[in-house]
Parts: sequence; structure tokens; C-alpha cells
Amino acid sequence: MIKLRSKKFCGRSFKFGFSSRGSDKESCNGGGNSIISEIKWELRPGGMLVQKRESGESSGGEVITVRVSTLSQCHDISIEATSTFGELKMVLALVTSLEPREQRLLFKGKEREDTEYLHMVGVRDKDKVFLLEDPALKERKLHSLTRGQPFRTISV
Repeated sequence: MIKLRSKKFCGRSFKFGFSSRGSDKESCNGGGNSIISEIKWELRPGGMLVQKRESGESSGGEVITVRVSTLSQCHDISIEATSTFGELKMVLALVTSLEPREQRLLFKGKEREDTEYLHMVGVRDKDKVFLLEDPALKERKLHSLTRGQPFRTISV
């Protein structure tokens, strides 16, 4: 979190820093207290610096519930909106028996990359995401089982 201070500008005599009549506090308010507000900034995952919203949320962000559907099951997963699809895959690995590299997540008809953020793609509370097993890995598992060899995944 980045904190920047801003001052309320006043009158024509205000110059950056101090005015010619003394301090900016004196020139704005005739020697009284100036209105100084502190603005809190945050860096969004896309790289944009924006003013932080004032809300009662924790610093982690909004928690949403995503409905993840497989061919035979449905899971409701609570996760932060600023999480990535890779982080969602790690949570799903605990719920299902599929490792993250064996999973393919589809949202709005497109397969999503592990590095894409949920909120940047448009995933909102109670949206549906489809979970499919990677067909190539599924085929390799079947071939290894028919040969009687244990299946080993190769990490790239």
C-alpha cells in the first residue's frame, strides 16, 4: 500500500510548495488549519495505480463464491476475487483428486491460463467455472494402466 498526501488547493496565490505570503496553510486559511487529507493508493494486479476504496473489507479483498462444475460433481469454492486461476486450481486439487497441471478451467467458453486473475476476466460471486481433466494426461494414464506400469507425470 502506498500512501500519498494531498492538499486542498486554494486561491490564486497558491504556488507549488509555499506561497509568497508565507506557508500555504497561512495563505489558504489566514493562519488557520488547512484541510489535509491522506489518500491511500493501491497497485492493482494489472499494474494500474488507483486510489484505494474505503470499505469495511479486510486488506485481502472481496471473497466470492465460485461454483466449479465437473462432468459429475459440483463444488462451491470461496476464494478472493483477486486470486488467479492457478490459485483456484490449487484449492480444487484439495477438493478433487486432480493435480493442478491435470486441470483445465473454462470460464465463458474459454480455457483460462494459470496467471489470469479472476476479477480481471470478469468472474463474480456465484459465477460458474467448468473443470475438465486434461485429455492428453487422461490418455497417458489409460495407456500406462493398460501396460501395467504406474503412471508418472513429467513436470516441464
